[in-house]
Amino acid sequence: MLQQIRLMVQELTRMQIEYWRSFSTFRDWELWVVLAMLIVPLILLYLFIDRKNIFLLGFFGLNYHVWFQYVNAAGISLGLWEYPYQFVPFLPSFALDASFVPVAFIFLYQWSLNRNKNIYLYAILLSAGLAFVLKPIMVSIHLFHMFKGINYFHLFVFYILFFIISKLITNLFIWLKKKAGE
Repeated sequence: MLQQIRLMVQELTRMQIEYWRSFSTFRDWELWVVLAMLIVPLILLYLFIDRKNIFLLGFFGLNYHVWFQYVNAAGISLGLWEYPYQFVPFLPSFALDASFVPVAFIFLYQWSLNRNKNIYLYAILLSAGLAFVLKPIMVSIHLFHMFKGINYFHLFVFYILFFIISKLITNLFIWLKKKAGE
């Protein structure tokens, strides 16, 4: 059975690459949007990240990225949603997972640290903006599709959960560092 699964995965991968070659070319404006969602946030991060807190912000952002990527990959595998246009055929939501959303949360964290604001309140607002503004725009221009009863509220809850988990893990590491006396 494992061999059959492996062969089916290989065939699926072949089909994904074929689809990618047909529908994610530099002639397609959708690919340019996906590329912008990948590159622009990274440039902004490089230019505007608070260098004195870079490791804290980077750790938090990486943590958010990992949780977002895990759930996004599971959602795609389970047929709950899809990203029709891709920068990399094996990473269908790479621009959102690795750049756009984590960078947005990094900037939120940086802003809340520098202004002593309640990050949890603003994380709810950012999550609402991503779920109820960004995702509907992506759906309307066919950069994202949802299936099997998934809706924007589910996405909102996911964004908040990723934030809470990432913040708790970050807080744990901050606490461990303080406990060690550094």
